[in-house]
Amino acid sequence: MKTKNQDVYTQRLTQQPKQFVQNMKKKLSIIGIVGAILLGHACQRDNSETTGRDDHNPTFIRLETPPHFSNPMPIPVDNPTTEEGVELGRFLFYDKRLSRDNTISCACCHKQEGGFADPGRQFSLGVDGQESLLNSMAIVNMIWQSHFFWNGRSHSLEHQAFFPVVDPLEMDNTWEDVVQKISAVDFYPAMFKAAYGDENVTQDRIIKAISQFQRTLISSNSKYDKAKLQNPPQATFTPLEEHGFFLFELSEKGDCFHCHGATFSGQTFAAFGAVQFSNNGIDGPGEMNPGRYEVTGDPSDFGKFKIPTLRNIGLTGPYMHDGRFATLREVIDHYNSGGKMSATIDVNMKHVGMGLNLTEYDKQALEAFLETLTDADFVTNPAFSDPFVNDPNFIPCP
Repeated sequence: MKTKNQDVYTQRLTQQPKQFVQNMKKKLSIIGIVGAILLGHACQRDNSETTGRDDHNPTFIRLETPPHFSNPMPIPVDNPTTEEGVELGRFLFYDKRLSRDNTISCACCHKQEGGFADPGRQFSLGVDGQESLLNSMAIVNMIWQSHFFWNGRSHSLEHQAFFPVVDPLEMDNTWEDVVQKISAVDFYPAMFKAAYGDENVTQDRIIKAISQFQRTLISSNSKYDKAKLQNPPQATFTPLEEHGFFLFELSEKGDCFHCHGATFSGQTFAAFGAVQFSNNGIDGPGEMNPGRYEVTGDPSDFGKFKIPTLRNIGLTGPYMHDGRFATLREVIDHYNSGGKMSATIDVNMKHVGMGLNLTEYDKQALEAFLETLTDADFVTNPAFSDPFVNDPNFIPCP
């Protein structure tokens, strides 16, 4: 049931004040000047491309690979990244109108201050307070990834963006209703025209704009990243952090790097951009969620889940696909135990039944190193922030 305040907020969202609309139009008129600056070092303008339309000239963005990230960023040909599309996507990402009762946005389960995860919640809340079935993954550096959701059922950001709107445990809406509500908002026609050349609001355009925004969510300026660029590397680490990094890379101890290498995601870049899924031994036979098996039907995938990013891991707890571990120490204790044996356990879980025999100092060091993956610039970047937060009738996420 909606509260009185929610009714007021819904009405305000449907009929924005003239001053807000005027400010929005003014902002759109200068977005070509300031957009790339707001996006920061991750993006640069690329005006060499054209849309093929004489009356529509959006400002294309060329997303730059950070110097220590070796992989190219695949951009769909039919959804090039533009300043106008990204800004539209940011508004839509934070817009609660996408949900049936105007209370849930994408950002409700993916909060910027929490590394675009849902910190402190084992399961995120959807409409009517319903809980999701799995923990919300952090959405960061997604432009390097080829599969989405814990079981990898989506093969692109555009494909992924379709489902939260219609999921009965999340937004519980229809795309027809979303298009109707977004079309009725005063400031959106100008934004759609700036992004696409006309004011027509469609499901496809909404999905593409949100995907464009998500592609700009690049985290590459943590203490680890800064240390990586030092000569010698790790020059700015404390002794405790350096020991943690040593354990992270050491097969006989932490042995974390086999699954969390490169950009600290589960993405394997050397072999055709394939994505890794893993059974990390948190459950034994008869206890496991099917995971990847639900998608492939391959028995060897039973109990396997997408390996999540470690970027901003200190902010994104609880951890694992079901959010069972509240703290990083609990995660470390799990791996220190060696995990539970099953037919599909990952080949890199080499210490089942034996454990890692980490000392208390080792555990503290691993925690300290993992904290170096926090990117303060990323979680405070205004280009990624909520555009509705200053509305006097703003209602926060549940």
